[in-house]
Amino acid sequence: MRFHIMTLFPDIFNSYMSESIMKRAIEKGKIEVFIYNIRDFSNSKHKKVDDYPFGGGAGMVMTPQPIYDTYKHIIDTHGINNPRVIYLTPKGKVHSQSIAQEFSTEEDIILLCGHYEGIDQRIIDLIVTDEISIGDYVLTGGELPALILIDSISRLIPGVLSQNESFEEESFKDNLLEYPHYTRPREFMGLEVPDVLLSGNHKNVDNWRHEQSIKITKERRPDLYKKACK
Repeated sequence: MRFHIMTLFPDIFNSYMSESIMKRAIEKGKIEVFIYNIRDFSNSKHKKVDDYPFGGGAGMVMTPQPIYDTYKHIIDTHGINNPRVIYLTPKGKVHSQSIAQEFSTEEDIILLCGHYEGIDQRIIDLIVTDEISIGDYVLTGGELPALILIDSISRLIPGVLSQNESFEEESFKDNLLEYPHYTRPREFMGLEVPDVLLSGNHKNVDNWRHEQSIKITKERRPDLYKKACK
């Protein structure tokens, strides 16, 4: 899969992509990440990328020309037809594991990181296929949400995670949160590992983990628990 990131702050992505699982995924050729500075595509003499909103109001709005020309450069350079173009915005559909799973089947994804008060609506009308939010709060830009999407999508691509890092039993599988985990030592500050995990009986371990998942989900995410019960 190829991720194409349109941003005003490309350096934000470099350090994250050079560490841990993302670094290994790139080295193994499972994902490719291309970063484009929208400012480089501005026709303005001073590389201006924002302007005052029509109708008045606080803040500035990202102008359409630099964004559109960045988009055209991406699709022309890589020969992409009808790509998924994701605009990260609080107005979008809230990101979820099922959405990440859907995106993980794409060959190319273009991520548009907004700033200021947002982007000119005509860009959304012309090129954006999906508007995605990472939660009901506002950030200073779309770079952190873009990183979250890249991470959550990449780890679902076959071969990105090793067997020891498998996503098959993680949170949100079957709308349940994940069960508790324990490792050595068996006792720590008076707290002991549950006996069932030391029993060697895999069926009992599986049952305990499932019961814990149900309990935790019911207590912490009743919305998910209702879905799990359907």
